[in-house]
Amino acid sequence: MQNIVILAGNIGQAPETRTTQGGTGITHFTLATSRPRYSEGRVVRDENGYRVQDTEWHRITCFNGLGKTVQQHCDKGMKVLVRGRIHYTKWTDAAGIDRYGCEIIAETVDFLSWPKESEDPEFIDRGDDIPF
Repeated sequence: MQNIVILAGNIGQAPETRTTQGGTGITHFTLATSRPRYSEGRVVRDENGYRVQDTEWHRITCFNGLGKTVQQHCDKGMKVLVRGRIHYTKWTDAAGIDRYGCEIIAETVDFLSWPKESEDPEFIDRGDDIPF
């Protein structure tokens, strides 16, 4: 069996990077995904007939080069596709209580909307040099 996660959504906060004592770069960001809300096997709709959406929040962790790329090019609201694996952690807090966490360790992050420095129209490649 394999541990594979694929999520497409919007970045919820600007990525944050830190470096471990061993020199490993770790970048974190949150990703919002949406799904239709169901009740009794049917999609719930609002008063205007639109589907009601439920949002799920995921903690995404990127290491080293991938983390650097995400830090440089991603920002809040950007659409991305994350491929990776789910990772569970357990720790004991200062009060001696066991705590649990869940995160997605990203192996790839594909940009589904423009990276932050490409939002300037001067940098957008419109393909004007196509000869036909």
